[in-house]
Amino acid sequence: MFRKDLAIELSTGEVVTTSGFFGLLVVVISSLAFYAGPESRTQVAPGVLWVAVAFASVLALSRTWQREREHDALAGLLVLPVFRSAIFAGKALGVLAFTFAIEALVFPATALLFDLPLFEGDIGLGLAVFAAVATPGIAAAGTLFGAMTARTSARDLVLAVVLFPLLAPTLLAAVAGTRELCAGAPLTSLGDYLALMGVFGFVFIAGGVGLFAPLIDG
Repeated sequence: MFRKDLAIELSTGEVVTTSGFFGLLVVVISSLAFYAGPESRTQVAPGVLWVAVAFASVLALSRTWQREREHDALAGLLVLPVFRSAIFAGKALGVLAFTFAIEALVFPATALLFDLPLFEGDIGLGLAVFAAVATPGIAAAGTLFGAMTARTSARDLVLAVVLFPLLAPTLLAAVAGTRELCAGAPLTSLGDYLALMGVFGFVFIAGGVGLFAPLIDG
């Protein structure tokens, strides 16, 4: 499942290209609207960064599941003699890879436009750690609820309405932790934020493995 999504993306580039461009557009517009000099960067940049990642991730999720809806591919997938949890794991790994690629575009652009010193203190390393801890939860939650909305007519709207409240704990922790990081706090003092994001990721990975079958078969 993961190899299939990755092969399609490597040949077309449609998910990362469209979602990455959307994320960059959010960062650029926000920098023009909200950036008021170095004194405001620690308050504005963290929110812009994670909002761009969140919206771009939902766009990537929508396109990923649209591939399975085309030509009844989802119905063919469900008759395969494999565990439903394996399908969930493959889709989640694909979304995780796409989201990491989007973050690789959004993070440097945010640092450039908001004048964040990535190579001073723990900022660069801290952002990489935050992405590594927060993104699996975002990918797992998105994959699980993307399956739930795959057969609804207003799937994009339903996915956003359902998913964003569930992502709130990890997004709030990521924004608050990134703000402290940009203000000069050492990475070692931000363990509480990392723990919260880690718990969120574990819950949705475990929930996805256990709940994917009834959601996709229902």
